[in-house]
Amino acid sequence: MPPRIYLSPPDVGPDEQALVADAFASNWIAPLGPHVDAFETEFAQEVGARHAVALSSGTAALHLALRLAGVGAGDEVLCSSLTFVASANPICYEGATPVFLDCERESWNLDPNLLADALRARRKPKALVLVHLYGQSANLDPIVELCDKHGVVLIEDAAEALGATYRNRPVGTRGFAGVFSFNGNKIITTSGGGMLVTDDGELAKRTRFLATQARDSAPHYEHSQIGYNYRLSNVLAAIGRGQLRHLGEKVARRRANFEFYNQTLGGLPGVHFMPEAAWGRSNRWLTCLTIDPTVAGTDREKVRLVLEKENIEARPVWKPLHLQPLFAQAPRLGGAVSEELFARGLCLPSGSNLSDADRARVASLVRSCFLTVR
Repeated sequence: MPPRIYLSPPDVGPDEQALVADAFASNWIAPLGPHVDAFETEFAQEVGARHAVALSSGTAALHLALRLAGVGAGDEVLCSSLTFVASANPICYEGATPVFLDCERESWNLDPNLLADALRARRKPKALVLVHLYGQSANLDPIVELCDKHGVVLIEDAAEALGATYRNRPVGTRGFAGVFSFNGNKIITTSGGGMLVTDDGELAKRTRFLATQARDSAPHYEHSQIGYNYRLSNVLAAIGRGQLRHLGEKVARRRANFEFYNQTLGGLPGVHFMPEAAWGRSNRWLTCLTIDPTVAGTDREKVRLVLEKENIEARPVWKPLHLQPLFAQAPRLGGAVSEELFARGLCLPSGSNLSDADRARVASLVRSCFLTVR
């Protein structure tokens, strides 16, 4: 059996090793430390935010953003449906109800027209969790305008979109807060970790307070409210600093993966790749395509299984949250577009360290699944 080709594995190098060695040499192993401070500063500069707070996960960042936005029991929070469950779970942590909105075909992201419908038809939601899917920005201008008009707190879930832009501006900085993930499969990784960014200094201060068990200022351990153990360790921040130095290279390699797949597979019958919307530049975190079985003579699942048989990891696109058993009773608007993308969509191996030979092997196997190859 040939070596496993993973969907999106970590891509680390000597910079990360040197910075981690520095953390060990200085004995800053416990949470917080100079690498955390530096990572926050460097990350804020990278995305164009005034403040960044390093946390244990993107989910933790989203949870704190919702809590500090005042989301609580009885509230409704609008949320993209075509996304990973972590975009919605923190809504439930706070006792609120997620309301799922379908995507539009132009970018596979939340449909601004459905957002307008939701804001007209429903009672005022407390917030919107807007996902920038698979590394591509949602159409921010109309969404920001609608949220401002209706007084809805906008939280950008940019977990998959570090390095992506909207009208030449990095994503994650238009709303109340932006959240990023450094999970092992993301475009940069700290093994596990996340970041909350904001231009509001008081919000950053409150985030740090809640993330360190809400410890009050006192020589002893004094606590007047519930807090969380959500801060990132100095060792993991050291990895993140090394990764961040090479973000541009990682984006370039992932975009090159997409171009290769598009050139070698784009002519296959019934195959369509996730489009890049005119308003931004995707980081192409994952290369995603759809397969129309009525034209292709095959389908997404058959192709996935052929790849898996050859020890290659590919995955269906996210199952829409409104189809998840967990959220079977949750309200939603639309759903047909994301349901079709889930039924037909496949994510191909897209790591920034994917070799030319492995990429060609993936493409050859995908082509072999089609009855007619042009």
